[in-house]
Amino acid sequence: MRFRFTALLFAATMLVITLQAQAPSAPPAQPGPAAPTPPRRVPEPPYKETIPPSPGDLTVWPRGDSPQEVGKALAEHFVTGTQSERFSGYPYVCTFYGAMSFAALTHDDSLRDRLIAKFDPMLPGGTARTPQRHHVDDSIFGVMPLEIAIQTKGLPTYDQKYLQLGLYWADRQWGPLAPDSPAELPQDLHDALVKDGLSPETRLWVDDMYMLTMLQLEAYRATGDRKYLDRDAHEMVTYLDRLQQPNGLFFHAPDVKYFWGRGDGWFAAGMTEMLRTLPADHPDRPRIMAGYQQMMAALLKYQGADGMWRELIDRPEAWPESSSSAMFSFALITGVKHGWLAAATYAPAARRSWIAVAGYVDQNHDVTQVCTGTGKLDNMQYYLDRRRETGNLHGQAPVLWAATALLRDQP
Repeated sequence: MRFRFTALLFAATMLVITLQAQAPSAPPAQPGPAAPTPPRRVPEPPYKETIPPSPGDLTVWPRGDSPQEVGKALAEHFVTGTQSERFSGYPYVCTFYGAMSFAALTHDDSLRDRLIAKFDPMLPGGTARTPQRHHVDDSIFGVMPLEIAIQTKGLPTYDQKYLQLGLYWADRQWGPLAPDSPAELPQDLHDALVKDGLSPETRLWVDDMYMLTMLQLEAYRATGDRKYLDRDAHEMVTYLDRLQQPNGLFFHAPDVKYFWGRGDGWFAAGMTEMLRTLPADHPDRPRIMAGYQQMMAALLKYQGADGMWRELIDRPEAWPESSSSAMFSFALITGVKHGWLAAATYAPAARRSWIAVAGYVDQNHDVTQVCTGTGKLDNMQYYLDRRRETGNLHGQAPVLWAATALLRDQP
């Protein structure tokens, strides 16, 4: 039986071999395109730490921190995202101005034109809501059409309507208050300030030195008419005399004696913008420069080891706040680059501040840890407890300003 099984297995094996030998061979391969080879993944080179040429270098940045990259991300986020879909008051204006400035410095005509298209529904007769009050927080609206007029002058797309609208707001700011816009100061003080040539929108809040002065400054930049510059400088000197303290910082208001971060940031940014434009021979320039330099010296003392400033500048227990830190970064960078501040002393602080602020921009290009909108109140805990927000335009705007400061006036 075992012999029979072995014989059958041998016969089957021989049959398979014979059939394989008789099978026709496969035809030779014809010439043609080779099958695609999967692309070979090239590994990223290992990250190399960026070493600046000096501790105060303002041109070489760690990966992801360059002003071109950060500024472009924030500007595009504003113009293409939901942030620009609805006019939201002065933080919108400040962000629009920052994005337009970035577009001009980087020669990004597409960004500029898309920003203008966002503004056009706010023209008279348009479909978008626009401000109405005779108030610093509303009048700054005029900065947007004035910046459009400045940037499009000489282009085929230039339209006089932007200039006319912006100048309407600038001149209205020095006109009499409307009956439904009562002064925020006691009537006798208000009347005395107006008699001295100040705007009836004057309220002696530290915030005003950006809200109020930027509109007049843009009107001067658009027209060259000295009256706008003289108004501006006189207003700023008055606020310097009334609000700046011996330590160089500013109370939120005469009756609120706290050094609120973003409030001081508004003043720092306003002085910086003013000094960028104020002629060297203007009689108010020395006073404004002295106030600016005194403030910058104070900020140097209060900058944290992390490069940031606190919600209340002089209170180490307060939390690091991004919008004020970005405003101070803008002021320091501009001062160093223009030679108003000694580079050896201030440039390292300016560099640390920018890197710190850039670190508060998240993966969605939103600025984090921004103090919510804040009125004045004579209570320290009120400031310490302010809500922290992400994507609030109060923070988006000054990061754009700081980016433009780094890009401006480079060789």
